Amino acid sequence: QVQLVESGGGSVQAGGSLRLSCAASRYGSCMGWFRQAPGKEREGVAAIASNGEITYADSVKGRFTISKDNAKKALYLQMNVLKPEDTAMYYCAADTRIWRVCPLRDSVFGYWGQGTQVTVSS
Repeated sequence: QVQLVESGGGSVQAGGSLRLSCAASRYGSCMGWFRQAPGKEREGVAAIASNGEITYADSVKGRFTISKDNAKKALYLQMNVLKPEDTAMYYCAADTRIWRVCPLRDSVFGYWGQGTQVTVSS
């Protein structure tokens, strides 16, 4: 079992920044961030494998950075140059199977946090 608790969401104006955090009871071999906007399907944002391999969605490349702190068992998502289309509920996710590169598919991840809301106003 992996328990995940997100924090750091909030409201910000376009162009601003937010940093999301995820506290994990233990790490999975894949740790990732997903988001779901109202009326839309959940989509992968970024993921990091235990070997350090990182995957980003094209929509966030160059603006978002995923990182982790092994000592704290924490996962982070630094979000810069936020856009109104980044507005969504953001979820931390983990999977314990062995992956060399983490796929940004929610069907892969077996453990989920409760989510934290990010709202970007224009």
